Amino acid sequence: MPLPAHMFCSSTDGALFDVREDGWSAKPLRAFYARTCSRIDTVTQLKATLRAGAYAWPGGYPLYFICDDGAALSFDSVKDNLAQVICAIRHGLRDGWRVVACEINYEDNELTCAHSGEPIQAAYGAEEE
Repeated sequence: MPLPAHMFCSSTDGALFDVREDGWSAKPLRAFYARTCSRIDTVTQLKATLRAGAYAWPGGYPLYFICDDGAALSFDSVKDNLAQVICAIRHGLRDGWRVVACEINYEDNELTCAHSGEPIQAAYGAEEE
């Protein structure tokens, strides 16, 4: 869902601003709105990472989530199962849904999402022979 026209999300630090206010650039509504977090300990960090998108900036490298049991999850799977992921983070559950990190998949062309089974894109494809 796009932001209303009077809202602005900084691509520099991920802060959210209401541009209708005088001096809006000095008063973010949310300082931590859309930012990729490599370590995820809170629901706020998870949501900010989801808002920042599935590709790292700069570089456009594909990102994926890592659960506490080491399983990989795609952005789509986390979005589709957001209630379970949020519950697992809030309550420290060890049910396979607790996301603890977000990383770039540089070269693992075999990496798949533990939930959907779909491949997770690698930044650098397999070497051609």
